[in-house]
Amino acid sequence: MLPRFRLLAAALAALALPACTHSPRSPMASSPPLRTVSHVDLPRYMGDWRVIANIPYFAERGNVDSVETYQLRPDGTIDNRFAFRKHSFDAPLKSMAFTAEVKNPQTNAEWRVRFLPFFKVAYLILDLDPAYQWVAVGHPSRKYGWIMARAKTLPEETYQGILQRLRAQGYDPAKFAKVPQTRAQLGGGAP
Repeated sequence: MLPRFRLLAAALAALALPACTHSPRSPMASSPPLRTVSHVDLPRYMGDWRVIANIPYFAERGNVDSVETYQLRPDGTIDNRFAFRKHSFDAPLKSMAFTAEVKNPQTNAEWRVRFLPFFKVAYLILDLDPAYQWVAVGHPSRKYGWIMARAKTLPEETYQGILQRLRAQGYDPAKFAKVPQTRAQLGGGAP
């Protein structure tokens, strides 16, 4: 169990350090802050979100069938469960549980996800379908980003539109990679 804890701690540190390394000479210092959506209806946002694409990093590289699940608690915090399989739809389903809190209650679009009692990572809702069918989530460093949907797939036109709006916020769309949600997307035939 200890090696798993160390791996998780290393992954979390890798996510958090870019947010803490703003220096006047860093490229992030010259980029304007990310703009979140103006308002998120938290009860509508809750539930399952399929990870359609992300900027791959070691903790999520090779994942398939990835799902983020959010559940609002009575105290206003959010249960956050991440489930995934590694490399194959036949691999065992793995999951991790975290909590999140809304950092900006005026918009509900800026969260902090708590991995450990003392460790929080920024979660910014940058683009959201009015019908709550897809979302783009970012991190202030722009080194991490996720496109998620309620369904296992997004129309290509919708996906490209999201990427273009992320480009307008300073993201490089070429860094996003699709995350297989069906066997066909992985080259394994039927969904």
